[in-house]
Amino acid sequence: MAPTIHLVRHAQGYHNLRVENENMHDPDLTPLGEEQCAALRKAFPHHDKVTRLVASPMRRTLYTCIKAFGEDRLYPVVALDVLQEVSDVPSDTGSPVEKIQAEFGDKLDASRVREDWIDKGPKSPFEPALHKLTERALEARIALRELAGKGDDHIVVVSHGGFLHFLTDEWYGIPTGSATGWHNCELRSYQFVDPTGQDPDAALRETAESWASREGETKPPTETEMREMRSVVQKRISPLLNVRE
Repeated sequence: MAPTIHLVRHAQGYHNLRVENENMHDPDLTPLGEEQCAALRKAFPHHDKVTRLVASPMRRTLYTCIKAFGEDRLYPVVALDVLQEVSDVPSDTGSPVEKIQAEFGDKLDASRVREDWIDKGPKSPFEPALHKLTERALEARIALRELAGKGDDHIVVVSHGGFLHFLTDEWYGIPTGSATGWHNCELRSYQFVDPTGQDPDAALRETAESWASREGETKPPTETEMREMRSVVQKRISPLLNVRE
C-alpha cells in the first residue's frame, strides 16, 4: 500500500507562445491551454481514486488543476509555494496571497503560502540558485509525502516544467535547447521509493506503467546513471531557467 502522486505540468500559458511574453506577470492559460485541460480531464483514468488536489500558487497551475481535475469533493486545492517555477522573470513570479485568494475563493487553500513567496531575491529561499532549488525540491517532496499519507490514495500535483525536474530529480529526455522535457499538461505518475516514510530525501520513482506509457520498451536510467546525468543536464539547462550558482 503506497500513495500515488500524479505530477502534471500546467497547460499552455501565454508566456509559452514566445520569449517576449515572459515579461507578462503570472499569465493566464491560452485557449489551447484550456482545451488541453479538457482533454486531460477526459483521458485521466483515476478521477474516482483522487483524494487531494495540490498545486503551485501561480494562476496557470491553479487553473490547470481546477479545469482538469476540480470537483466539489476535492476542494479546496492546497497551494504549496515550494512548487512554483524556477526563474525570477515576471511570468514565473506569482501574485500576492490576498490576490489569488480573492480570485479563487473557497476553491483554494492558501494557508501554506508564505506572504513573501513572490520574493525571489538573494535572501529568499525562492531565489533561482541551484542549491536553493535542490533544498526547495526536498521541502516539496516532504510536504507531498505528508499530504499523501500512508494509504493507497492518489493525489494530483500541478507544477511547472523546470521545477518538476528538481522535484523528481529526473534529468532524462530534455531536448537540446529546451529547459524541460515535460510537455504542457503532461501527466506522469510516481510513488515514494520508501513507502514507510523514513527516507530523509523523500525520493520519488516513476511508476512502471507511467514510464511505459511515454517511453515504451525503453529501459529507464538507473539511479547511478541519473546521478551522472544530473550535473551535466543542470549545467546545460540552467541558463534557460535563469538559474544561478
